[in-house]
Amino acid sequence: QVQLVESGGGLVQPGGSLRLSCAASGNIFSINAMGWYRQAPGKQRELVASIASGGSTNYAESVKGRFTISRDNAKNTVYLQMNSLKPEDTAVYYCNADASTRQYDGPWYRGNYWGQGTQVTVSS
Repeated sequence: QVQLVESGGGLVQPGGSLRLSCAASGNIFSINAMGWYRQAPGKQRELVASIASGGSTNYAESVKGRFTISRDNAKNTVYLQMNSLKPEDTAVYYCNADASTRQYDGPWYRGNYWGQGTQVTVSS
């Protein structure tokens, strides 16, 4: 199985910055895409940014120019640098990974995994 642990969330003033990290662990054969999603109260979870194994990236229009996603494949870790934060960015941010893993010594299989989420609050 794959476990994803996010860190770096917190309270920040508008215009401030935060850097989120997500480390994947477990019996991992490979990780394809990784991404960050967010969900505000009463709203659907939305994609913030994603990054493929080769490094290509994709961003939501609302965060382009402000957020940067990156990954360290050797460490199975993905990052989200968030600059010029706005109150509208307030949400629980979730890490996601498309990974190949296995149950104990069973066959390898590909699945989609989620972290527990980290709260980001942008407020004065």
